[in-house]
Amino acid sequence: MKFSVDEFRRWPHKRVTLIGMSGVGKTYLSSLLREHDWFHYAGDYRIGTRYLDEAILDMIKAQAMQVPFLRDLLRKDWIYIRNNIKITDPGPVLSFVGKLGNPDLGGVELEDFHRRQAAYREGEIRAMYDVPDFIDKAQRIYGYRHFVNDVGGSLCELDEPGVIDLLVEHTLMLYIKVTDQDEEDTLIRRAQEAPKPLYYRREFLEAQLAEYLAEHGLEYAAQMDPDDFTRWIFPRLFRSRLPRYEALARHGYTVTSKEVAAVRDEQDFLALLETAIARG
Repeated sequence: MKFSVDEFRRWPHKRVTLIGMSGVGKTYLSSLLREHDWFHYAGDYRIGTRYLDEAILDMIKAQAMQVPFLRDLLRKDWIYIRNNIKITDPGPVLSFVGKLGNPDLGGVELEDFHRRQAAYREGEIRAMYDVPDFIDKAQRIYGYRHFVNDVGGSLCELDEPGVIDLLVEHTLMLYIKVTDQDEEDTLIRRAQEAPKPLYYRREFLEAQLAEYLAEHGLEYAAQMDPDDFTRWIFPRLFRSRLPRYEALARHGYTVTSKEVAAVRDEQDFLALLETAIARG
């Protein structure tokens, strides 16, 4: 959606999709707006509770069945396991996606990792196709006036044009841009310290994997330290996404992560949107 500033001000039920790298402030803004009559739609939460819920539970049960005490309890239906994902903490999704590398070090073997990546991608696509229904539910059922769509950092990787067309049709797209090298380094360090679920395009992953193996003198992925590989690949993933997000930005408006960091309430956010619209 595109607006003039006056048209945006008159828009009675505002609907905004926040896009950008993990850590630029999407969830910060969404959580803030939730206190001001905005419905917070979190992509990873929808994925974890709807599209990967059974897969997550199966993964946990498979681990529990290796413990004799828990195995007997599960087989007799004396206990049950529940996915307790939270909007601001997609931990179960992160555990399902996993890290590529040596299983003895907590990693996931390559074939299984590809399978999980495909499931996560499909879940993210389906979660984005659910946005129009949740826009309706947010107002009709829950009585929220406005809607904010907190998208995962891998939206630009999905290569699913229909998703972008749908979001542009139903929401104002707001790209949060990183502006300098210091900010990039901070976001990369933050993502490495507090990782979120990561999706890699298969051709990108295979190219980077081959480079990592050659650089470290390894023959195959199951020999890798999963944490070391994740730290190594993330800066490359980050920079590969920049031109993809710049391409998405033409569908909406752009603000900087520094501008987002200065937002303290709904009034600040709306003022920032008006500034972005005026800039074109």
